[in-house]
Amino acid sequence: MVTGVPLAARRRAPGRPTPARSEITEQTSLGATYVRALMRSQLRAGLAALAVLVVLVGSLPLLFALPHTPSGAAPAPLVWAVLGCAVYPVLWLVARWYVRRAERNERDFTGLVADPAERGEGGRW
Repeated sequence: MVTGVPLAARRRAPGRPTPARSEITEQTSLGATYVRALMRSQLRAGLAALAVLVVLVGSLPLLFALPHTPSGAAPAPLVWAVLGCAVYPVLWLVARWYVRRAERNERDFTGLVADPAERGEGGRW
């Protein structure tokens, strides 16, 4: 049956959670460690994205304050071109990197706590 339950999942005894999943469900110290590790990796990804944005976008006022013209200010068309066009691709790239990183962290965590049959590794019982 193509749309049915995978064969490996049918062979597995019902109600038999993986050790890591049961540790999380029972809220043991090991389960808390698993969840903290996921939260730490997500926090690291978020702080890295924030740091990149602060450095790249937060430094723009300093860049615009540098004397570019004899009057001491950046020309208005340059400021608007940078703010209107150049900032958005940077924001998009950082956001895309962050989403991919967060998804990879969650996929790694799920792989850690998932049953081998759920991961598609099958195996014989």
